[in-house]
Amino acid sequence: MLLKNRALIEQGAEIKLHKWADGKASDRAGAFPLGTRLRFLARVPRRMGVGAVVLRISPDGGEARDLPFSFLRTAKGKDEYALELDTGALCPSPLGGLFFYELLFLRGWDTLFTDSIDNVSFSLSAESGTRFRLLIHEAEFRTPEWFRGGTMYQIFPDRFFRGEGEVTLREDAVLNEDWENGIPQYASEAGAPLSNNVFFGGNLWGVGQKLDYLQSLGVTVLYLNPIFEAYSNHRYDTGNYERVDALLGGDAAFAHLVKEAHARGMKILLDGVFNHTGDDSRYFNRYGRYAEAGACQSKDSPYANWYTFDAWPQEYAAWWGIRILPRLNQQDPVCRRYFTGEGGIAQRWIRAGADGWRLDVADELPDVFLDELRDAVKKANPDALILGEVWENAADKMAYGARRRYFGGRQLDSVMNYPFRNAVLSLLTEGNATDFCHTLTEIYSSYPKAAADCLMNLLGTHDTERILTVLGAGVGAGDGCRNAELAAKRLTPAQREKAVTLLKIGSLLQYTVYGVPSLYYGDEAGLEGYRDPFCRMPFPWGREDETLLAHYRALGELRRTHPALRAGDFRFVSQSAHAFAFLREGDGERLLVVVNVGHEPFPIPDHSRCTDALTDAPAPSSLPPCSASVFVLH
Repeated sequence: MLLKNRALIEQGAEIKLHKWADGKASDRAGAFPLGTRLRFLARVPRRMGVGAVVLRISPDGGEARDLPFSFLRTAKGKDEYALELDTGALCPSPLGGLFFYELLFLRGWDTLFTDSIDNVSFSLSAESGTRFRLLIHEAEFRTPEWFRGGTMYQIFPDRFFRGEGEVTLREDAVLNEDWENGIPQYASEAGAPLSNNVFFGGNLWGVGQKLDYLQSLGVTVLYLNPIFEAYSNHRYDTGNYERVDALLGGDAAFAHLVKEAHARGMKILLDGVFNHTGDDSRYFNRYGRYAEAGACQSKDSPYANWYTFDAWPQEYAAWWGIRILPRLNQQDPVCRRYFTGEGGIAQRWIRAGADGWRLDVADELPDVFLDELRDAVKKANPDALILGEVWENAADKMAYGARRRYFGGRQLDSVMNYPFRNAVLSLLTEGNATDFCHTLTEIYSSYPKAAADCLMNLLGTHDTERILTVLGAGVGAGDGCRNAELAAKRLTPAQREKAVTLLKIGSLLQYTVYGVPSLYYGDEAGLEGYRDPFCRMPFPWGREDETLLAHYRALGELRRTHPALRAGDFRFVSQSAHAFAFLREGDGERLLVVVNVGHEPFPIPDHSRCTDALTDAPAPSSLPPCSASVFVLH
C-alpha cells in the first residue's frame, strides 16, 4: 500500500507499508492474522526537516503507545526510517483485537500528523486527524471454501414459484390467486399497521422444481428468506423455530429441497431471525393460538424470562418498537441455549441439511450469543457458513455504544456488503468513480481476506427498492409517494432502457469484485418495484426480460470458468473521475475489469496483452462511455 502526501507531493514524501507472513510479501493494509510481523518504511524528503518518525498506536478504547522508527539511510535526497511490529507481542489475546494508529513526523518543536487517510494517500496536518485501522484476527480464522467463487440467489419463498406438493393453508390466511398481476398487500402509507396475511402461494416445492433454471444462472447457493412457521407472509415474526411453515410445504418440502439441491452441488443458507419472535408465537403467545402458555399469558411460562417486560403483559421491549415483534432477551441463559446449545435451533437445522445461517440484524445480537452460536454451528458442521446482516463497515462497527468483534475469528465468517451497493449506486447514478474506488479499497483493506472473499455482494434485497427501479427512476424516487401510487408506478420505456444499461454495468461489478454476488430473485428477469412490499412482487414466469436473463447467465458462466474470481487478490490499477480498472489475480490467472461511466473513452491498461473474457477477441485500446468489460491479461 503506497500512501503519498498530497500536500507535499512535489517533494516526493511517501509512506510504504510492507507485511511479511510466511515469507511472502503482501500489500494488504489493515487486517492481519495474529503473529504476523509488519514492517513500515518511511521515505521523507530532507527538505521537510524531519528529525524522527513515530508510530502512535492504541488498542480500541485503550492508551496509546509511541513506537519510534529507526533511521536507515539517506538516498536521493530522502531520509529512510523503518519500524518492525510483531502483532503477537502487540496483542496478547489469541482472539486478536482492534487497534488504531497514526504517524507522527517530528520537526524540532513542530509535529506533523497523518490526516485524511483514504487507504490510497494521506495528507499531513498540524493536529492529529484520522487514524489507520489495524485489525488483528485469530491466526487460524478460516471461512468455507465452497462459498468463495460461488453465486448466491436470494429467494423470498412466497413469491418465487408455486410448486406442486402438499401444503396447508391456514384458516386465517388469504391466498391471492393472481400470480401474474397480483400486487402485494400494502398499508395506506409506509409504517402503518398491516396484517401481512395475504399469500401468493410460493413454496419450497416450487424452489426445488426450478433448480434447473437456477443452475442455468450459475447459482451455487440458495439463500432463503425465513421459512419457519409464522403468521405473516415475510415470516420475520417467527411462530415456531422447530417447524418449516406448512404453507411452504413443511419439513417434507425442506428435506426434498435439500436432497435435490445437494445432488447438484448447491448449498442452502437459511435466514436466522434470532433477535425477536412474533407476538403470535409459541413463545410469546399473545393471542393464545398455541396450547402452551406463552410469556404474555403467564409469569410461570417457561418463556417468561425470554422477553423484557416494563409492565407485564402489555408493555414489553419490541424490535424498533414494533409490537408484533417482541425482542428476545438473549442474556437469559435458557433462551440462549434454545438457539445455541447442544441440539438447539442453530445445530438442528444444520444437521437437517442447511449449509449455514444468514443472521438477521446481527448487530443486535450480543457477543455472548454470537460466540456460542459459532461454536454450535461449527460443531455441527465445521464447513457451515455464518453470515451477518451488517449495513456498515463491520471491521469497526459500533452498536448500542459497544464495539463489535465480528472478525476476531470466533463470530462471523462474513457479512452482507451494503457499502458495495451504496458505492455502485453512487457510481451509476452520479458518475462518482472516486467514491467507488475508495469504498472498495477501504473494505478490502480493513477486513480479513478470508472474510472479504466471502462478502455477500448485493444490489437489492427484500429490504431495498428493486435495483432496476432505482437505476431508472433515481435514488429516493418513491419518497413522499403513498403506497397506492407506488403499487401502480412503473418505469417509462426510456427509464427502463437506461436502467437496463446501467444494471449490466453494476451486475458485472457485482460478479467480479472480491466476495460473492447475491442475485435477488427476479432482478435477472427485469422485475421492478419500489419500497417494501413492492420489492417483493411474484416472479414473472414466462415474461422475463430475455436480454437481462442472457446477461446474467453469461456472468454466472464467467464466475464458473475463471478461478481468479474465487479468491484472487484485488487492486485498482487505473482510475479517473468517471472510470477505473482493477485487477483480480490468483490461481495462475489475471483478469482486468474496466468500467467507464463517463462521456469520453477510457484507456485500457496493457490492452495489447488483453483478450475479452467472454468473446476471446483482442481488447481495444479504450473502453467506450457507459460500458464495462472483463479481459484476460496474458
